[in-house]
Amino acid sequence: MNVDSALPPYRNMAAILLLWLTGLCAAMQFAKIGVPFDQFEAMFPAAGARIGWLLSLVSLVGAVFGMMAGIAVTGIGLRRSLLAAMVLGAAMSLLQSVLTGLGVLLVSRVIEGGSHLVLVVAAPTLIAQLSPLGMRSFYMTLWATFFGVAYALMSWLGLDFIAEYGIPALFRLHGTALLLLASILYRVLPADRRVGGVVLPPLSRIVQTQWRAIRSPYIGAPGIGWLFYTLTFVSLLAILPGLFPEDRRAFITGILPLVSIVASLLLVPPLLRWLAPTQVIMTGFGAAALGALGLLGPVAPTLAATLLFFGLGLVQGASFAAVPALNDSAADRALSNGLMAQTGNLGNLLGTPVLLLVSGRSGQTGLVVTILAGYVIAILAHGWMARRRAHT
Repeated sequence: MNVDSALPPYRNMAAILLLWLTGLCAAMQFAKIGVPFDQFEAMFPAAGARIGWLLSLVSLVGAVFGMMAGIAVTGIGLRRSLLAAMVLGAAMSLLQSVLTGLGVLLVSRVIEGGSHLVLVVAAPTLIAQLSPLGMRSFYMTLWATFFGVAYALMSWLGLDFIAEYGIPALFRLHGTALLLLASILYRVLPADRRVGGVVLPPLSRIVQTQWRAIRSPYIGAPGIGWLFYTLTFVSLLAILPGLFPEDRRAFITGILPLVSIVASLLLVPPLLRWLAPTQVIMTGFGAAALGALGLLGPVAPTLAATLLFFGLGLVQGASFAAVPALNDSAADRALSNGLMAQTGNLGNLLGTPVLLLVSGRSGQTGLVVTILAGYVIAILAHGWMARRRAHT
C-alpha cells in the first residue's frame, strides 16, 4: 500500500469528497477550453485548424504517457504525486490567464496535460484505497461522474461567468480552486509510506511493466473496455444533436450527459451487489448498442440516444469500480488507472474525427454500424478476459 490509510471514518469521507472535487478541477482542464471553444476561435481568427490543438494536446499527452504515469505515481508516492500535479495545474491556469499568444498557450497546455494525467491516475487510486469495502463501489461510481458533472457545470454556469468576467477570470478561478484544494488535501490526506524515498524504475522495466499490464486480464480489463466508451461518448455529444428537432436540440444535448450520470450513480452501486463490475460493463455496452440500433429504426432519435447514453452511464460507473475489484494492490490499481487514462485519452483524441469521417462518407447507417461494431468488440473483449480470469 502506497499511503497509510488508517484514518477516522469522517476524515476518510472528507478526503474522498475532496478528491472528487479535485477530479472536477481535472475535468475542467478540458471543459474550460471545450465548452467556450468558439470564443477561442474568435480570439485567434488566423489560427485555422491549429486552434484545435488547444483541446487535443491534453489528450495527446495522456494517450502517449498514460501507463507511464501509473508507474510513476507509485514510485513517487500517490499523495506526493497528486499534490505536485495540483500545484502544477494551478500554475498553468494562472499563467494562461495572462497569456495572449497562441504559441505559448499551446505550450502551457502540454504541461497542463501532464498535470491532468497524474490527477486522473492518483486520485481514483487514493479513493479506492481510502474507501471502506462496503462503500467502495459507490465512491468509485461517484468518481466516474467527474467529467460529466464538470461539463454540465461549465455549460450551465461557466458560460455566464465568462460573459460577465471574461475567460482570464475563469482561468484564475480554476487555478485558485486547485491551490485551495491542494492546501486542504495536504492536511487531510495520509502521508505516503516511505519505502526508501522516491523510486523510479529504469526505462526497460517501465516497458516490461506496461506490456504486462496491457496483457493482464485484471489490470488491463477496465482500460480495454474504456477505449470503446471514450471513442463515442464525447464524439456523439457533438454528432447526435443534428438528428434532434432544432427547437429542442440544445435541451436534449444537455440532458444526455445527465442521463449517464444518473445511471452511473443510482443504478451501478445496487447492480454491483448482484453482478461483477465487468458484467455491468457488458450490460451497459449491450444497452448502448440497442440505443445505437434504434437510431436506424422507427424509434424517435431522442429515445434512442437516451438509451444509448443510459448504457454508457452503466459502463462509466462500473469501469472505475472494476479497477479495485480486479486489483488488490495500490501499485496494480495505479497501473490500471494509468491504462484507463491512456485508452481514455486515445478515445477522446480519435473519436470525433473518426466518427465524423465515417458519417461524412457513409451517412447515418455507416455511423451506427461503426458504433455497434465498437460496442460488440468491447463486449467480446470483456468476455474473453473474464474467461482468462476464470482459468488463472
